[in-house]
Amino acid sequence: MTQNNILIRRYIIVGERRFSNYWWAIIIFLGSCGFLATGFCSYFGIDFSFFNLLNESQGASSTTLPFFPQGLLMSFYGSLGFLLSLYWSLLIFWNVGGGFNEFNKKEGFVRIFRWGYPGKNRKIDLSYSLKDIEAIRVLLKQGIDSQRTIYLRLKGKREIPLTGIGQPLTLKEIEKQASELANFLQVSLEA
Repeated sequence: MTQNNILIRRYIIVGERRFSNYWWAIIIFLGSCGFLATGFCSYFGIDFSFFNLLNESQGASSTTLPFFPQGLLMSFYGSLGFLLSLYWSLLIFWNVGGGFNEFNKKEGFVRIFRWGYPGKNRKIDLSYSLKDIEAIRVLLKQGIDSQRTIYLRLKGKREIPLTGIGQPLTLKEIEKQASELANFLQVSLEA
């Protein structure tokens, strides 16, 4: 281990660039394209159904989907799905919530950096002296909306969350990370 590894610790926080977000953005986009295509085909009177193609091969007659109300509703749901997938794709592109926590004993500071939404406050960059840190606090809340968060408690009872949102860590990972951090910073660990 080099001297810098002993004095500097950096924890990467994964924001919106998680596999599950890519997956859902693609699935919602493909579903919305299907809904939009069905709505447009019903508006123009085109028979656009895989099941109707199967029925025609078996000698059944083909029917088109009426535009009002079914085609209109399919177009509405397709538009909403398309907008949702576009929004989700932008969140992934901007990496909202991504960043890092850096604990630097060499320079004597803690730096918490996160990316936000575009605008004048896109970069959230907080820096504190190591002398201002009182403790590391772990919040474990069980139930339907379970929460496992590590907080950095500063003087004046101010608490800053260190864990990412949307990607809960296991109980073992939370305990390990919190205890390592408390030992590294030489502060108390609170539950």
